[in-house]
Amino acid sequence: MDEQPSVDQPSADQPSADPPVAAYPRHWEADIVASDGGVVHLRPILPSDGDALLRFHASLSERTRYLRFFGPYPRIPPRDLERFTTVDHHARVAFVCLLGDEIIAVGRYEGLLPQGAPAGSVPESAEVAFVARDEHQGRGLGSILLEHLAAAARENGVRRFEAEVLVENHQMVRVFRQAGYQVSRAFAEGVLHLEFDVDPTERSLVVRDSREQRAEARSVHNVLHPSSVAVIGASTDPSKIGHAVLANLLRGNFTGPVFPVNPDARSVRGVRAYASVTEIPDEVDLAVVAVPAAGIDDVMDSCLEKGVKALVVVSAGFADAGEGGTVAERRLVSEARSHGMRVVGPNALGVVNTAPDVRLNATLAPEVPARGRVGFFSQSGALGIAILAAAKERGLGLSTFVSAGNRADVSGNDLLQYWQTDSGTDVVLLYLETFGNPRKFARLARRLARTKPIVAVKSGRHSGPTSALAASAAPIDDASVRALFEQAGVIRVDTLSELFDTALLLSTQPLPAGPRVAVVGNSSALGLLVADALLDEGMELAGKPVDVGAAATPEEFATAVGKAVAEESTDALVTVFVPPVATPGAAYARALRESAAESAKPIVAVFLAAEGVPAELAVPAGDGSPGHGSVPSYPSPERAAAALARVSRYARWRSRPMGEFVTPEGVDTERARSLVAAMGITQRRSLTDAEILDLLACYGIPVAEFRQVGSAESAVAAATELGYPVAVKAVGDRWRHRSDLVGVRLDVAGPAEVERAHADIARLTGSTEVYVQRMVPRGVSCVLEIVDDPSFGSLLSFGLSGVATELLGDRAFRVVPVSDQDAAALVRAPRAAPLLAGYRGAEPTRLDALEELVLRVGKIAEDLPEVRSLALDPVLASAEGVYVTGARVALGPPPTRDDGGPRRLR
Repeated sequence: MDEQPSVDQPSADQPSADPPVAAYPRHWEADIVASDGGVVHLRPILPSDGDALLRFHASLSERTRYLRFFGPYPRIPPRDLERFTTVDHHARVAFVCLLGDEIIAVGRYEGLLPQGAPAGSVPESAEVAFVARDEHQGRGLGSILLEHLAAAARENGVRRFEAEVLVENHQMVRVFRQAGYQVSRAFAEGVLHLEFDVDPTERSLVVRDSREQRAEARSVHNVLHPSSVAVIGASTDPSKIGHAVLANLLRGNFTGPVFPVNPDARSVRGVRAYASVTEIPDEVDLAVVAVPAAGIDDVMDSCLEKGVKALVVVSAGFADAGEGGTVAERRLVSEARSHGMRVVGPNALGVVNTAPDVRLNATLAPEVPARGRVGFFSQSGALGIAILAAAKERGLGLSTFVSAGNRADVSGNDLLQYWQTDSGTDVVLLYLETFGNPRKFARLARRLARTKPIVAVKSGRHSGPTSALAASAAPIDDASVRALFEQAGVIRVDTLSELFDTALLLSTQPLPAGPRVAVVGNSSALGLLVADALLDEGMELAGKPVDVGAAATPEEFATAVGKAVAEESTDALVTVFVPPVATPGAAYARALRESAAESAKPIVAVFLAAEGVPAELAVPAGDGSPGHGSVPSYPSPERAAAALARVSRYARWRSRPMGEFVTPEGVDTERARSLVAAMGITQRRSLTDAEILDLLACYGIPVAEFRQVGSAESAVAAATELGYPVAVKAVGDRWRHRSDLVGVRLDVAGPAEVERAHADIARLTGSTEVYVQRMVPRGVSCVLEIVDDPSFGSLLSFGLSGVATELLGDRAFRVVPVSDQDAAALVRAPRAAPLLAGYRGAEPTRLDALEELVLRVGKIAEDLPEVRSLALDPVLASAEGVYVTGARVALGPPPTRDDGGPRRLR
């Protein structure tokens, strides 16, 4: 059960009415998926919620009121009602969960101030409580309220929650116990006193993410497993989309009832029609909406009245049609969510589930691929039919398919949550135009790819937005996407052909254990072509290509294949075959198929006699689709080698340790946050040297000791204090960071040399101001940065210094947060990275020290979103360690982060 204090609410659109004492915290509002997959709207309580709160309280059973209030409490007196509904959103906070206009759960905390505390004091502790209507208990609303109350408490400076719970209130005790906090307990006279700090713990974050995954997966399950479907706008005109959807549902033999909705027809395609969805006598789980955008409000009213659980909107004319359509789209999603529904679309192709107990084809595509174990998400509705046709032609079986169109609600992230625990899906395919929430995508994809490969086409790399929706999304640099995919183990491809090439291999063959590939064929020339293609893709040859000869029989061909696969030095095999004149290839294909069925290593074929996948190579699974043991066939050696190389790189990523998100020693996050808060950042500005040193010190990052001076005499004095040799540097970045080091004098060994260096730099820059810095051991010069990305927030960038590096853009990137494995990969990713490892006999640098520096900078990016840019330049890496000799930091108002804090639909 979800319980304790109660609260009230206005509708989601009227938070400004009857404002409470403090400004209404609109950013606390959220749509959240409950554990059963339904959506609830959460927001702070308002004084205008009084009547709704009274109705809510009256709906509670006597037992629930007793457990919450420790007594009968049959009605809320006026004085209590005013107190419950009027809060300051600071020391006293209350949230309501809404379904439509009705309150279904309330949660609050009341600050506990010591006696005699001055007015306006910030309480360090607060008493927390919540309660849910009986029919909504068991939906996880208590956990949701607790998460959001804790987040509000942290924002307000409250550090600790206390709760008084009757010992017999097992459900409430379970909410606290399973939240992941360190809870202390005391028992007296039948009451449990619980206390815990509200700061997130590693355990509480794991609990939050696990609950989010289960809830969002369930919401997608509700869309893909309906027991009944209504087609609103089902038309008797075969040229209309409403007719096409209905026909495809019927043709696909959907296992539940299908209800056409058409006010002007008694039946459509021989099925009784209804004038409105409200007239359907049975429950409706899923409604496919195929009416013009102008009629969507009436449709929504009837769906809400009927209690439809999910919508698939195939109609266009929303965000794809411009600003006016965008407003209508937002209203559609807001109304649907406020009444507990998820929405696929608008402008969607539809959804498919090939499971035999569902057989759902709620799309505009007349034919869908056979049943398989591949899940497919396509953002593009326009390409959807072509994608399904191509999958069917290539023999790729699907488990589920979702075309989200404008992606106003259900997105690729929701599908990643669903496929993580879907036993019918082994491989995930994505066609993406934009990212709705790239930080969340990175987190979900990294987790899913550990068990199920993800192959993605990210369009729009060389052009502008492909739709009005894409135009409204923040642009994402291709380097950011590449970094995200590399970290998350996502296999990126450039075309749909490459997508299907890779998917066929993943869905039919085991992963290779390494990069060594054997080649067997009946043509030496073709064998060499395959070998060259493999080497071009970075693979290794397991011996010379084997040529069985043009006259070899199918049995001899199979024997050669079996022998090559059995070699310990072989991780994978490519077979290439051209049937001799007047010799059919079917017998050779069957021989290869039978040989492959016994192999635990991946085998791919190049049968140049036919385009596509020869039917003889497909080993049907029990459901009639190609399954493991089938041999994917490619029309050219290059495509076979490229597919195998992609899968091999993914297998290598998956075999690596997951990595840990560690905090290096000596990090003082609280002090760093206090420093930033004290600066009162309202607009972007660069920090002073003293501010930079203070901030970096909080993260254990020292800068080589230096002094800023304004004359030759003071430069000599500073050098003497620091100890020779020293470096003398211009103050302006224009001079100091040039690759030719024109504004820097190194290894200055005495007073006279310091004076000369000062004079040289003063003539160059026109200023007598210089830095004098202690020399550090010579090493490889590097640059480590935090760069601002409009979608990801912050990225880490690493590269070696120098003109060639800058000219070639030889920088590597990683998305925050970074694990220890991410840090290790980042410093080894640039093409010039071998210089750090002892290139051509040079002494290797301390890569471990570089990795630790990356982790420390990564923590800055993670902890302080106000840091809009940071550059450690140069960082000198040597065998003795890593030394930071220059740093620049700019702070600014933090960007909106879409993947932090308590659960919410974004």
